[in-house]
Amino acid sequence: QVQLVESGGGLVQAGGSLRLSCAASGSISSINVMGWYRQAPGKQRELVATITNGGTTNYGDSVKGRFTISRDNAKNTVYLQMNSLKPEDTAVYYCRMVLVSNNYWGQGTQVTVSS
Repeated sequence: QVQLVESGGGLVQAGGSLRLSCAASGSISSINVMGWYRQAPGKQRELVATITNGGTTNYGDSVKGRFTISRDNAKNTVYLQMNSLKPEDTAVYYCRMVLVSNNYWGQGTQVTVSS
């Protein structure tokens, strides 16, 4: 079993920054893809960013140029640096990790951006 623990969410003013972390623990051999998704009230969950174990990144159009995803394979941890935050970035952010055997989701962390 694999557990994901997220941290770093909170309340920030527009234009500010936050850094999210998600650490995986448990029976882990190799994590192929790590990623962040978000879901705002009344909306579908959407891609924020993903990063492969080779370092290839992919970003949702709305966050390109403002958010940066990175990973520390030794710590089984993925990070999301969020800069120039906007009120429309307000959502619950979920990390996801894709292993060979299965994929896992974190419990979510709230990010609220005030205008």
